[in-house]
This record gives sequence, C-alpha cells and structure tokens, in this order.
Amino acid sequence: MIASKSTLSYQAKDIKVLEGLEPVRKRPGMYIGSTDSKGLHHLAQEILDNAVDEAIVGYGKTIRIFRAATTEQHQKLAGTKNLGSEVITVVDNGRGIPVEKHVSGVSALEIVMTKLHAGGKFDETAYKASGGLHGVGSSAVNALSSFMQVVVKRDGKYYYQAYTQGKPKVAVTQIPEKKVQEMCNGYIKHFIDQPSGTVVQFIPDPVIFTETKFNTKTLKQIIKDRAYLMAGIYFQFTDEIEDTTQHFYFEGGIRSLVEHLNGGKKTLHSVFYTSGDWQDDTTKKHIGVEVALQYNDTYTEKVDSYVNVIRTPDGGTHVNGFRLSLSRVVREYAEKNGLTKEKEAFTAEDLKEGLTAVVFVKMPANDLQFESQTKSKLNNNEAQSAVYQVFKEAFQTFLEENPSVGRAVTGKVLLSARARLAARAAKDAVVRKGVLEGASLPGKLADCQSRDPAASEIYIVEGDSAGGSAKQGRDRKFQAIFPLRGKILNTERARLDKLVSSEEIKNLIIALGAGIGETFEPDKLRYHRIILMNDADVDGEHITTLGLTFFFRHMPEVVQAGHLYVALPPLYKVTAGKQSRYVYSDEERDQVVAELKKDKTNSQIGIQRYKGLGEMNPEQLWHTTMNPETRIIKKITIDDAEKADRTFMTLMGDEVPPRKKFIQTRAKLAELDV
Repeated sequence: MIASKSTLSYQAKDIKVLEGLEPVRKRPGMYIGSTDSKGLHHLAQEILDNAVDEAIVGYGKTIRIFRAATTEQHQKLAGTKNLGSEVITVVDNGRGIPVEKHVSGVSALEIVMTKLHAGGKFDETAYKASGGLHGVGSSAVNALSSFMQVVVKRDGKYYYQAYTQGKPKVAVTQIPEKKVQEMCNGYIKHFIDQPSGTVVQFIPDPVIFTETKFNTKTLKQIIKDRAYLMAGIYFQFTDEIEDTTQHFYFEGGIRSLVEHLNGGKKTLHSVFYTSGDWQDDTTKKHIGVEVALQYNDTYTEKVDSYVNVIRTPDGGTHVNGFRLSLSRVVREYAEKNGLTKEKEAFTAEDLKEGLTAVVFVKMPANDLQFESQTKSKLNNNEAQSAVYQVFKEAFQTFLEENPSVGRAVTGKVLLSARARLAARAAKDAVVRKGVLEGASLPGKLADCQSRDPAASEIYIVEGDSAGGSAKQGRDRKFQAIFPLRGKILNTERARLDKLVSSEEIKNLIIALGAGIGETFEPDKLRYHRIILMNDADVDGEHITTLGLTFFFRHMPEVVQAGHLYVALPPLYKVTAGKQSRYVYSDEERDQVVAELKKDKTNSQIGIQRYKGLGEMNPEQLWHTTMNPETRIIKKITIDDAEKADRTFMTLMGDEVPPRKKFIQTRAKLAELDV
C-alpha cells in the first residue's frame, strides 16, 4: 500500500502538547460536561464545593454566595472589555488556601488555581472528605473564566492574585486591607473579623459558553442541596441583580431533606435516620454514612444520593448498598413476624413504591472514583459495603423497636407486590389479545404517511369537533391526529392494570407504539413530537393537565427525551377591514387593537374570542396551531423534578386541602374571562 501525501506529511512537528490549562479550554466538555447553561452552573458548583469542603472537615461555619453584574472595575482589573455579563463570588471563613512557596518555586495558591491535578485533596490529612476530584475544580473554572481573582486571608494577612483565561496577571502578592476592599467590591467585609478565609470571584468566558447569565433558581437549588447535607452550616445567597437575599440553614440535615421531599404527602411513619463510620478492613480507611428514609402512600419513588456533597443523579455503589440492605431487612422482618403468605414474594421494584430516601457518604477525596468529571455516578465498591453494613444494622433495630412501623412498611411493600402481580396479569391478558403489541392501530387514530418517527408528530385532541377540524386541516404527510372522548382517567394514583382497562388510554398507548412501564421501548415510539392540543379555557387546561400527568407519571422517558409539547391556540381573532390577526394573550390583543386604530381607514375593529378549537375551520386551525411555520408550541421539560412531583401530587392527588390552598394562593395570577 502506497502512503498518501497527507500521511507522509504527518510529522513529529504535527504532534501538539497542550500546556497548563490549554486542555480545559480546548475540550471543556471533558471537565464540566458541557458549555451550555448546565456547564455554566457547574462552575459555580465547583467553587462552592471548595468552600463546603472546608466546612466538612470542621473549618468555617458560614458560606456566602453572590451573583452580580460585571462592572467597569472588572474590565479595568482584567484589562479587557470582553468579559461575561455576570460575576459569581464565593466567600468562606475556612482556613484559606495556602500561599507559601511550593516546592515548584511558586505560591501554593497559584499552583491550586492554575495547575490541573493539584490541590490539598490528594492528602487525606488535609481533606478526609471533599467534593473535589483530582484537583481539577478550581483550575478548570479559572481556565474557563475570562477573569478570576482570589483573596486569601491567613494569620490576619491578605494575599491576592488575578487571572485571565487561567493565566496569572501578577504573582501572589500580600496587599493591605483597604486595597482588598477596593479590588473585591467590599466582599472581604464578610470575614473581616475572622482570622482566615477565602474570596473567589470569577466571570465565565463568553468565548467558551453559549450562555453567561446564571439562573437564580438553579443557583438556589445547588446551595440548598448543600445546606441540607451540611447540618449546622449557614449559607447565604445574595442576588444583586434581582436584589434578593435568601438564607439556608437546616439543623436536621438530611432528615429535614426527607421531610421536605415528602411535603404534602401522607407518610406512613416518622423519618428514620442513621449515621455511622465504616472502616475498610484491608485499607483501614474510613467512610462516613448517613441515611434517612420515610415511606408515603404514593406509588412513586424519590431517592437522592450524594458523595461529599456532590449530587449523584445516576446513583452508584452507595445506592446499590442501600437497596440491597433495604431489601434484605424488610424481607427478613416480614418472614420473621409471619407477615407474608406462603409463596408470597416481593422484588426490589416493590420496595420502591412510596419510598423517599437520602443516601449520603463521606469518603477520602483521593479515593473517589466517578464515571466522569461530572461526577453523576459513584463507582467505589467499598461504598456499597459501607452503606450496606451501617444501614442494615440500624434499620433492623429500628423495625424491631417500632413494630407498627415494621408492619406499615411491610404492608406497603406487599401491597405493591400484589398490585404488580395483578397488573402483570391484566397486561398479559391484554398482550395475549395483541392489544399493546401494535397488532392493529386503533380505528380512531388518523395516522400520518411518514414512518420516520423523527419527522412525525401526533396531535392529541379532545372532542369530535376539534378532532374533525384537525384531521381536515393537518398535513397528512407527517401529522397524525388522535381524538379523545371527554376527559381521560386521572392517572396520578393509577396502576398499570387500571390504565389498560381504560379504553381511551389503552388506545393512546397503542397509537404511540412504545409500550408502557417495564415494557416501554423508546426506539419503538412512532412520533417524536407528541402535542397536547386543547381548548384555551378551564376545561381545556384541565384536560391538558390530565395528559401531562399521564406522561409524567407513566411515560417519563417521553418527557425526558423532549418529545412532549403543548399547543398554544390563539385566544382572539382581531379583524379590521380585510385584515385579520390572531393573538395569544390579552396583552397582545390590546397591542394589536392599538396598532390597527392608528390606521384611520380601520373604521371598525372586530374581536372574536375563541372558546374552543371546534370554532375554527380546518384552514384556521392549520394556520394558527398546526403549521410548523406559524404555530406556537411549548416543549415540556422537567428542570426541577422535585417541584414537578409536588405540583402534580397537589393538583391531581386525593388530598383536597393542599389543592385548595395551592389554587387560592395563586388566584391572583389567574385572569377571569368575563
């Protein structure tokens, strides 16, 4: 084989070595996951976790976080106007980053902020448990910031260093207090009376990030997570842009978190909590374990897990240890106390119904093993053993000492097992008839011609009138119509057997083609845009909520994949002479009317309020609500699953008082159509 010219030109000089923090700027996704809003907030999380690490090991009880707009002072200090629009500042009263000269010849502070895989978290004597990994956090944030500055207070003296895109502007310098106040916008005042502390201020680089504006809600959630885990540590978040300040302090730690997660739900017992220290017999290293749990009467599970204050949304070995232990303890308790019938068994899935739990482990930072730098899943095998042992012994004792709780938990699990078997029998009966296997699509479905799910969409419409207009007005090539007859079943507390017994829901499941529950197969979903289209009135909103509840509770994969939408039909048609405009809100109506009145030839302006989709003819429905070029549809996402869960539980659950309170407290946000 003859080498090509391009191959022959591949020389040693073509090999590039990325120095310093260049790898981070070259491949930011490897270090923070992405360069969108999620990656942006990961920067704040990394800096916050450094302050939290100090609190974990017993140094500093107060952490303050500030969000503010960048100023001319920042531009002056950075030496450039090409800065992000917002700046985040984190202030703690911990020990302060060491500033003395490192063996490498420069200050330890500069090493920590500018070198990958450098920091105190490799040494177990410095940080027995921390959120940092491989010393990447601070330096990665620095590399991805257009400007960063750090003030350290140690032994009553102040030290300063600033950076642009991760490169030091000056050497670490001792500066007077007055100068520190000037350079850091006065944030230093928050530990002026403390012997030590650290101020870290950074501005994300707009060259790297697609979005440089922080979301207040996201920042609050990050802070709140850590406040729940760090019992007795005070957090303060000040948003100088929105002029708000919020305080976070939870004496109960993860017990308070479980109570919060179960807010508004009927619980079966008080919160169980245990903590303990587990030692590896081989390495002699210690792992701290905390677990809190409480069962409620719902059918959904909520298990949050953390490692050294890092949320692990994908779980890992620590969660595996918890599940294995929970299964064994409940099984042994049920058998020992004769609570199970002969041959009656339950699975790990049955233990999930109504379970709310938090699993929190604290491990030596230099031993942490995650699947990636984004730290979503823990891989340390010893964490499984630690949680298994600590939780098992404590929960066994708890059930023995509280027999009423033991019976309640066992009863809940066994009820789940019986319902699962009943649901499976019902589902198998349906499957045997070929109903859920897609053998034949329901007759009421007006399918599209396309067989490419990515190019296909289905409108779920209530009522024969609207369904008829939609079928006539659609583009048959890619748009399918599924009409509903009346309001579908409230599926908030419905099991699978009840779902498949509902003709409307059963036909909808068949039309979508992907199955449901354990049998759900995303690759078989026939449409990648599932659009709920209902009237713009109270009944229409209720029907939309029922649809959202169904997908959120029973097909969450559809929502998570971004396949669920809500159509926004117009509220009014405004006409003036031969002109006609469709508007979607009262404000837009008033604006359009004002514009039309400026034209003196418009002697008469007509306003038609649409009460329902059925009032539109097929052409109007296509133009306003179905034409991809002119329609307005809203993608449904779950930015905060915890709040979504609580909202659905409140609105669609059995308890009337919480729903009444929810509606009353938000009544002022509603508009009356008189």
